[in-house]
Amino acid sequence: MAGNAIRTLEDARSFLEEVGFCLMYPVRSLPLVPTFMGAYAGSTEGLPEAKHAFSDPRTQPATELMVRLLRERIALEVNLPGDISLLISASLFPFFYALVGDRNAKALPKIKAQGAKVSPLAIKVFEVLQKSGPLSKAKLRELVGHEPAHAALDRALNELWAILKITRVDYRKEEGAFWDVLYRWAPEAVNQSVGVTAPGGLTALLSKYLEAVIAADQEEIERFFSTLAPRQRIREAINALQAARELSFLSVGARTLIRMTPMAEETKTTKTRTMNKRQLFSNKTPVSETFKSENFEAESLGGESVKDKSSPRKSPIAKRPADQGRRLRG
Repeated sequence: MAGNAIRTLEDARSFLEEVGFCLMYPVRSLPLVPTFMGAYAGSTEGLPEAKHAFSDPRTQPATELMVRLLRERIALEVNLPGDISLLISASLFPFFYALVGDRNAKALPKIKAQGAKVSPLAIKVFEVLQKSGPLSKAKLRELVGHEPAHAALDRALNELWAILKITRVDYRKEEGAFWDVLYRWAPEAVNQSVGVTAPGGLTALLSKYLEAVIAADQEEIERFFSTLAPRQRIREAINALQAARELSFLSVGARTLIRMTPMAEETKTTKTRTMNKRQLFSNKTPVSETFKSENFEAESLGGESVKDKSSPRKSPIAKRPADQGRRLRG
């Protein structure tokens, strides 16, 4: 699949706002998720995976453009299990943080993403970054004391990154990556997540994912989101959106795919709802207030009846593009 290659910061911003989030490089197990490398190349053909990217001449300029997004806080980068880099638009990040992040952002980390205790080195790294960040890894290694091994420091950084206590904020050829505590680097995104429930965050991300990929079967949806939440919670989110008539089924041969309900099938009441969606991320309405007003609580995802089934409920997504045409997928 081919499309317009992105080259400028504005191009990259527009792409990321449209898809919501994307992988940096293609991942074989996640073939539907858009990739930043694919957007830069303008094609999904011949894209390198992360382990082979160093030898691809497109990698350096694509990475430089990605880093500009981080510096300008247009995007934030997170690390999925398997050392998979995911870029998320700043407008969608509050939903991601509500699902994965620590509600007490300034507190010392305690529990890793897998539920085990955070290592003492990770706690020390957080304290140093909290006091002196942003820092390069070399400077961080010096300030932590006893100069831990590079592999040990990498593990500590990944522990903190996985639970969104820290984030990578810059990259310089001479010094490598720079890190900072997330609540200081992106305070608005963290503050906006306060009024969003974890189920609400999952449903918002799921909706945006289906907008970007057009349609997917349930296994494909669960495979991606299982890196963020248990599969049972993912099924509950899908069921809630189906009950609210936000999702519909599409038969393609022997496969049954799930998609966002096409606008042509929606009622006049839904048109009003769609207009309201476009205001979800406006400066006048903080994300937290929007979700409070919609009573978007976890109870609605636990199998109970959905509020006001007589008309479709508002979908917690930034927007639904009028033209759900092709998207670059890696």
